[in-house]
Amino acid sequence: MPAPAPRRRTQLFLASTLYGAATLAAALDAGLFPAADRRLLVVANTAAVPETTPAFDTAPGFERLRSRFDGVLSWNEAISPLHPTGWSPRPDDVPLWERHLRLLWGLGTDEISIALESLQVNPALAVAQVFADAALDVYADGLMSYGPTRSRLDPLIGTRVGRLLHLDLVPGLEPLLLTEFGVPQVVVPGEVFTKVLAELADACAAGLPAAPEGAALVLGQYLSALDILSPEEEERLHVRMLRGAVGRGHREVVFKPHPSAPARWSTLLEEEAQRLGARLTVLDTPVLAEVVYQRLRPALVVACFSTALLTARTFYGLPVARAGTGLLLERLTPYQNSNRVPVTLVDALLDDVEEVGDVGEVGESSGGAPPPAGLEGLLAAVGFAMQPQVLPGLRPAAERYLAAHLDARTWRYFKRRRLTALGLPGAVPAQLAFLPRSRRVRRLVRRVRALRRRPA
Repeated sequence: MPAPAPRRRTQLFLASTLYGAATLAAALDAGLFPAADRRLLVVANTAAVPETTPAFDTAPGFERLRSRFDGVLSWNEAISPLHPTGWSPRPDDVPLWERHLRLLWGLGTDEISIALESLQVNPALAVAQVFADAALDVYADGLMSYGPTRSRLDPLIGTRVGRLLHLDLVPGLEPLLLTEFGVPQVVVPGEVFTKVLAELADACAAGLPAAPEGAALVLGQYLSALDILSPEEEERLHVRMLRGAVGRGHREVVFKPHPSAPARWSTLLEEEAQRLGARLTVLDTPVLAEVVYQRLRPALVVACFSTALLTARTFYGLPVARAGTGLLLERLTPYQNSNRVPVTLVDALLDDVEEVGDVGEVGESSGGAPPPAGLEGLLAAVGFAMQPQVLPGLRPAAERYLAAHLDARTWRYFKRRRLTALGLPGAVPAQLAFLPRSRRVRRLVRRVRALRRRPA
C-alpha cells in the first residue's frame, strides 16, 4: 500500500501594523522560520473604525515587504462585519470557523503553523483559537514585550507557543512576556531589521516632503485616544517637547504627528515654534518613524514613551530624550495597564528633554552592553506588582529590589496601595509589614468595609 502523500505546510503570519510586518520580514530574512510550502500574511485592521481607516498593506513601502509572502489575506474580510478586537469564536463554533477559513483561504488539509502578535488579546487570540491544532510562534514588535503577559492565558493556548521572537531594544534585558510558560526567546537581529527598514525608506523617499537634515524630530503618539491624557494635556506635552528641543539648541524641528491626531495640534506647535524663533516642519506622510531616521538622520529624537525612541537609540545610535513620562506614571490606571512597562523603561533609560545635560550623551547606542545596573530588578518588581498571579515566582526578586532601591527616584514606578495589597516592602513601616500578609487582619478589614457600606 503506497504511503500517504505528505501534507502541505503553510505558515500564517498575522500582523496589524507595518512595524509588525517589518519585524516578520526581518525574521524571515534572518532564517528564523523553517521552510514551508506557502507563507501567507494575514492583515488585521484594528482601527476603531476600520471601514474609514486604511489597513497597513496600503501604506507606502508595503510592496517591498510583500515579496516575502506568497499571498496577503484580510482577517477583517474573513470575519466581517465583526470587529477584529472585539470578536473571538465561541468554543462550540471553533470547528465551523476553522472549516470556513480553510475553504475561504484555500488551506485544504494543510499543516498550519502561525506567527502572531499580542497573543493575550484579539485578533491574535481568536486566530489561535480557530486553528486549535496549529503550532504558535509569538513575535513582539515593541517595548510591551518586556512586560508580563496582560492576563492569564489558557494553558491550552500558552503551551502551544514554541518561541518568542523579539527585537533587542534594550540589549541584555530579557522580556517577561510568556515566561510563565517557559517560552524560549529568540532575538531578531537588529542589523537585519534595519536593512528591511532601509528598503521601506527607499520606497517612501519620493513621498516625503522636504525637511532639513540634522533637525530635531518630535514624535506624537495620540495618547488622548487611549484615555491616558486629555487632548489639551497632550497638546501641552507636544509644546514641552518642542520647547525642550529648542532649549537644547535646535532651531530646526520636524514634528511627526500620529496619523489619527487632530490637525489643530500642528497649528498650535507652529505658533509656539514661531514664538521661540524656531522653524517647524510638519511631516504628515504616513510612514514609520524609522523611515524618517533613514532619510533625515535627525540630531535629536523626542517622544513620550514610543518604541521608536529605543529603535533610534539602539539601532541607529541617535540622541534621544523623553517628555511626560512622570505624568503618565501617575495617570496609568489600573496599575496593571500594559503601557506601564514601556513608560517605566523609557523613564529609567533616557533623559528628560527639559533637563540640562550633554546632548551627545543622551542617546548613545548601547550596542551589546549589559542593561544599566538595577534595571533587571526594577523590571522584575514592576512586572510582579502588575501581574502577581501570572508571575508569582518574581516575588523574591521584587522584594529584594524594593527593600534595597526604593527611594525618592524609584517611588515613581510604584503605588503604595499596590505594594500594600501585595505585602511588598515600602507599603507600610517595617514594624507593621506583617499586616498585609495576615489573613486575620484582611478578614477584619473586609468586615469593617462591609459595615460601612450598610445603610444606616
